[in-house]
Amino acid sequence: MKIAITGATGQLGNLVIEQLLQLTAAQNIVALVRNVDKAEHFKAKGIELREFDYDRPETLVPALLGIDKLLLISANEVGRRTPQHKAVIDAAKVAGVPYLAYTSLLRADTSPLGLALEHRETEKLIQDSGLRYTFLRNNWYSENYLAGVAHTIEIGTLFGAAQDGQISSASRIDYAEAAAKVLTSTGHENKTYELAGSESFNLSKLATLIGQAASKDIIYQNLSAEEYTQGLTQAGLPAGLVEVIVDADIQTIQGAMYSDSQDLEQLIGRKTTSIQDAIKAAL
Repeated sequence: MKIAITGATGQLGNLVIEQLLQLTAAQNIVALVRNVDKAEHFKAKGIELREFDYDRPETLVPALLGIDKLLLISANEVGRRTPQHKAVIDAAKVAGVPYLAYTSLLRADTSPLGLALEHRETEKLIQDSGLRYTFLRNNWYSENYLAGVAHTIEIGTLFGAAQDGQISSASRIDYAEAAAKVLTSTGHENKTYELAGSESFNLSKLATLIGQAASKDIIYQNLSAEEYTQGLTQAGLPAGLVEVIVDADIQTIQGAMYSDSQDLEQLIGRKTTSIQDAIKAAL
């Protein structure tokens, strides 16, 4: 059994491989990477490395030969994901890969998030390909809300535009563990899992919890979409990332980040990482 992971040196891919090593032998794992030199740490663990560059189609089919299960972790270039994913799906068909799991987005078929379109397009490409598949529809990572936690503590204010919208995020490790479980067990073919945290919070609650962890009063200040966009832009974030962050908060108000699905905790056999523990890890 050969299990291949795209984007293996990325944050999620790296964690998936760590989880796979607890469930299967290293010789069963293939790390698909753009730059082999940056993945030598995998080689030291007995994991096979294969060059795999979405933008160099000639690398794709050879890298997928002999693969039994492929995890396609969604590419990170928003706006270019669909053609890049199509290249991988087409190569998987040519190489004879029988099964593909894809990290999609929570309720991708109905989500109002701007990011959802490319996930919908990719899911359709996979369904039309004839490959057996599993859609791992990941909600937002808790880490997304904690990237600037040190700055939040320093100024005593958490900024956002989500009002009191509920967020059912989970930690990256939770999603990685779920992917590894799906890849190393049976009964998941042609299934869709809506993956979200066991508990929910709003940004006011998050501010309170950050304050408790830091032994300091932290308040949540809700901004308009325009104010939040201006603030993030002034902080130096790229325009595309600002658009994604603000859109996520605005859609949170309408329930886009909330889910009561228990698919994730059922796959990993435990409650997901609490936001309190995620805060501690971030600090």
